[in-house]
Amino acid sequence: MSNSKVYFCDMKASAKENLLDKLKRLMDRAGFDEILKKNKKALVAVKLHFGEKGNSAFIRPIYIKRIVDYITSFECNPFLTDANTLYAGTRSDSVSHIRTAIENGFAYAVVNAPIIIADGLRGGVHYEIDIDGDFIKKAYIAREIIDADVFLSVAHFKGHELSGFGGAIKNTGMGCASRKGKLDQHSDLKPKVKRRKCKACGECVKHCAQGAISIDKKSKIDPEKCVGCCECILICPYGAIEVQWDMDAVKFQKKMAEYTKAVLKSKEGRAFFINFLTTISPACDCYGHNDAPIVPDIGILASTDPVAIDQACVDLVNKQPIAPASVLARKKIETKDKFRAIYPQVDWKIQLEHAEKMGLGTRQYKLIRI
Repeated sequence: MSNSKVYFCDMKASAKENLLDKLKRLMDRAGFDEILKKNKKALVAVKLHFGEKGNSAFIRPIYIKRIVDYITSFECNPFLTDANTLYAGTRSDSVSHIRTAIENGFAYAVVNAPIIIADGLRGGVHYEIDIDGDFIKKAYIAREIIDADVFLSVAHFKGHELSGFGGAIKNTGMGCASRKGKLDQHSDLKPKVKRRKCKACGECVKHCAQGAISIDKKSKIDPEKCVGCCECILICPYGAIEVQWDMDAVKFQKKMAEYTKAVLKSKEGRAFFINFLTTISPACDCYGHNDAPIVPDIGILASTDPVAIDQACVDLVNKQPIAPASVLARKKIETKDKFRAIYPQVDWKIQLEHAEKMGLGTRQYKLIRI
């Protein structure tokens, strides 16, 4: 497979061209205009993460508005979308999900596009998509994602405690899965409490949506009730909860890549990917907080190849200096692989290698600066 083209604009701006103007030029150069021209009147699913209530690292609505206006300029009809979450929080059903999105700035009056949660009121509306994966033979993909004519992933690139980083592949594979699909991907993740580290503070109990954690001198997880969402891992202030990283996290990443294959199965020539390398936080936007960015803001990337764009993002992050006040600076970690330094148990390359194996794209790319 030949190198894929990944287009990149940095954060430099001037009176002649601000970042919103550069974003438009980026979409033109990367070929999003050609997709829209070939699909006039198309319903375009703009798949993004609205951010959990209390999180401030998500993509600014002003950028989403420029993307929406770009799509409508080609006589297409965009809608903002995401699927409901597996864990407790402010996006586990469509009512609270839309309310959170509006509170975070994604109201119609701001972005010029409606919000449609892709998997129904409680996350149970999906299509079963057959694929020939190593682990997944039938994927459960949110209905409105499949019904859309064009798919646009707009991902906030950041760290992630189970996959090393989250970008286009995670935004597509995990983000477009219904509740059943998310359970399918998390099913092999079974957190365990390290008793010698546990202080029985009860934070994990408060945050477990399944009621799977109780305290009997130390925290205890009921494997029958646990769905593997792993929110408890990041919530624990003492690092007392872990999964079997060598086995569980590997399978998780591969399943995520296979779900991405299921999403894109019906979108050949009608899928596009934009990654924002801004406020690059160490953990997922699913939490009601975000730590300081690990590196300075870098820019925005666009491509038709989800594998290449994620690889390019990792490479750009690893070339940057460590940001002051970040977890890397606080721990005085000097490293060439920033995501591996934050999550040493997680080999992030697995999701890219498996996605490449599944035919989703290539890790070999040509970075084109605009």
